[in-house]
Amino acid sequence: MLFRIRPHSDAPIFVQVADAVRTELCAGRLGLGDRLPPAREVAAALNVNMHTVLRAYQDLRDEGLLELRRGRGAVITEAGDRLRSLDDDIRALTAKAAALNIGPDTLSALVKEASHVPE
Repeated sequence: MLFRIRPHSDAPIFVQVADAVRTELCAGRLGLGDRLPPAREVAAALNVNMHTVLRAYQDLRDEGLLELRRGRGAVITEAGDRLRSLDDDIRALTAKAAALNIGPDTLSALVKEASHVPE
């Protein structure tokens, strides 16, 4: 798994790491029972503190997406595997937007706007 961080982003690094895992889950590149790389390895590869990566893993655990097991590491749970279904929804949305001549930037703005609407 490849983690990418944007050093100049306003988002904290632990949030970027957790978002990278969520992206991999949604895209179906990670699934039930898959193991994430050890926090120490990820931290070394990203040149960040190991506790930053652990914070991301703990947040994902708190969301129910990961199970942290001593000696076994971070393992994707059933809840994490269910994020995979978003990929089909995203592909359908982008296809519909393209058919309506709505570009990626406009679609992104619409999604961001919709996510901030109170229920």
